[in-house]
Amino acid sequence: MRYRTLGRTGIEVSVHCLGTMMFQAAGNPDHDDCARIIHAALDQGVNFVDTADMYGQGETEEIVGKALRGRRDDIVLATKVHFPMGEGRNRGGNSRRWILTAVEDSLRRLNTDWIDLYQVHLPDHRTDIEETLSVLTDLVRQGKIRTFGCSNYRAEEIVEAHHVSERRHLGRFRTDQPPYSILARGIEASVLPVCERYGMGVLTWSPLAFGFLTGKHRKDRPVDLEAGRAAIRPAFFDPTIAGNAAKLDAVEQLVELATSIGCTLPQLAVAFTVTHPAVTSAIIGPRTMRQLEDLLKGAALTLDDATLDRIDGIVPPGTNLYNPTVSFPARPLTETALRRRPLAERSAA
Repeated sequence: MRYRTLGRTGIEVSVHCLGTMMFQAAGNPDHDDCARIIHAALDQGVNFVDTADMYGQGETEEIVGKALRGRRDDIVLATKVHFPMGEGRNRGGNSRRWILTAVEDSLRRLNTDWIDLYQVHLPDHRTDIEETLSVLTDLVRQGKIRTFGCSNYRAEEIVEAHHVSERRHLGRFRTDQPPYSILARGIEASVLPVCERYGMGVLTWSPLAFGFLTGKHRKDRPVDLEAGRAAIRPAFFDPTIAGNAAKLDAVEQLVELATSIGCTLPQLAVAFTVTHPAVTSAIIGPRTMRQLEDLLKGAALTLDDATLDRIDGIVPPGTNLYNPTVSFPARPLTETALRRRPLAERSAA
């Protein structure tokens, strides 16, 4: 396993990061089996583990905490905050009030005294970014977190956060966690160049494109929209939706490409994401030991220029064949008041 420096933090992390979202009741409910998978990844050289408080409403953090006992000092541990945790108001978001509560809960569940990388899972338009950066800066000074980053932020939101950090003399986002895959290359146009400009580490999620690059979903095969990932987001898989045909056409070409260079489609997909110079680490999120072993077998896969040129021909740079952030749309796309003047002011005369 190779290692890269996480932005300008000085922290060295494995190029594969173990994602743990599937270690919970909705994925793999066997805590002992999840621990074995975590240990197997660590034994293969993975030293970077990513989780979030909202995975299984805390269950995943508890699994990770138990699995890392005795090995904590050797692991770069990342978790995230934002999504609601339980019923009631003020139990989510990016406010000082909530983050101070959430970080203590995560520390307890993870059975650790510190978190190496604490990430804001999503932007929160209700909270001033200065409020969020201020509390995160305080947590670094208190030693509860080592550094902090953002996730699913747009390029302009990252730039704004850095501007506020500089103006207010606060700590800044040192990392970003965006979605990135062969089928979702939109971040190549702006997010990744912005991260490079600010010296941010980048750990990407969903290299298998929400399951499309596993090889399970193929053209002209029936799709069960009531099972697995298709049940969660049927619009991503429904073959009657025109946009999905383009994804399936691309998958067929990518399967052929993977076969021609002697690897599996998942191995090709993960290897692609770590070729970009802005990407530090790609998050792999296995549910089973077999899935982990298959992905780690491809860790040494090097994609030459000819192979990358063929990928560019299938899905051009900067192109999204699907939008992985569709569940997190920008406010101007969801709030009509931000796109429409009052009726009396809309005409030119």
